[in-house]
Amino acid sequence: MEKAQEIIKQINQVIFGKEKEILEMMLAFLANGHILLEDIPGVGKTTLALAFSKAMRLDYKRVQFTPDVVPSDLTGFSIYRREEERFVYQKGSVFCNLLLADEINRTSPKTQAALLEVMEERQVTVEGETRSVPTPFLVIATQNPYGSAGTQPLPEAQMDRFMIRISIGYPDFESEVVMAKSIGITERIKEIQPIEDGKWLEQMQKNVQEVYIKDEVYRYLVELVAATRQHRYLERGGSPRATIALVKMARAAAWIQGRSFVTPADIADQFPYVIQHRMVRNIAARTEKITKEQIIKEIVRQIKKPPLWEKVR
Repeated sequence: MEKAQEIIKQINQVIFGKEKEILEMMLAFLANGHILLEDIPGVGKTTLALAFSKAMRLDYKRVQFTPDVVPSDLTGFSIYRREEERFVYQKGSVFCNLLLADEINRTSPKTQAALLEVMEERQVTVEGETRSVPTPFLVIATQNPYGSAGTQPLPEAQMDRFMIRISIGYPDFESEVVMAKSIGITERIKEIQPIEDGKWLEQMQKNVQEVYIKDEVYRYLVELVAATRQHRYLERGGSPRATIALVKMARAAAWIQGRSFVTPADIADQFPYVIQHRMVRNIAARTEKITKEQIIKEIVRQIKKPPLWEKVR
C-alpha cells in the first residue's frame, strides 16, 4: 500500500493538478485493468503513461495509431531468413508490460480488433501459434473526442474491454502556473525514482483480490449497474463485465486506503469511471440534452446504500 501511494506521489510531481485522475489510473493498474483516456491533444496523456512506466519499472512501448497501422504491427509477424533457411517470428508492439495505444480511434477496425484480443486474452495468435504477452500487461489507450477529424468510433465491444474511462482535461489555473514555472517535462520524468518492478505489481494485484465484500454491498453494486439497463434515457447500460470491473475497482480503492473490506462509498466513488463509457444514450436523452453525468448522479442518488456495519465478518 505504501509503495502504491509513493508511486502516486511521484506521478503528481510530474503531472500537476490531476491527483484524482492519477489515483484512478493507479487503482486500475492494481485491479489489472486497461484504461481509456479520452481527451484533446496536449494535456499530458503520453507523459502520464511514461511516468507510470518509469515509476513501476515496466517495459513500456508506444504505438501512434494511424490509418496505415496494421494488425501485424501489434501482434508481430514472421520473416524468412535465408541464411537460416527458416521463418523467424518478430515480436510486435504488444510484447511489453505497459502499452500506450495513442489515438486508437484513428486506425482501422481490423487493427482495433487485433488489440482487443490481446487486451482480453493477454495473448496473440499469429499463423496458428498462440503466444502469451509478458505479465503484467496493461493498456492505456487514448482517443480524441468523438467527431474529431480523421476519427471513427470504437466498437462497443472494444469499449467494454476498458475497465475505466477518464478524461484528464486542462489543468486548473494555479497548476498551469506551476507547470509553466517548472523545468521541462523530460527533466521532470528523469527525476522519477522507480519504486518497484512488475513482480511487485503482480503481488499487489493478488492482495487486492483478497479484499472482502459483504453480501449487502454486492447487492448494492449490482443494483447500480442494473439501473443503467432500465433507465428511461439509456438505450444500453452496463454489461456483466461492468459489474466485474466495478468489483475490482472498489477492492482496489479499499486496499489503497488500508482497509480489508469494501464500503458502499467505495462502490459509489468508482461507479462513474466504470460505467460511463459503457452507457449509450437514447434519442430522448440526446434531444433533451441529458448528459451521462446527470444520469449517473441520478442513479447513485436513487439507489439506496446499505447501512454501515461494525464487523465485516
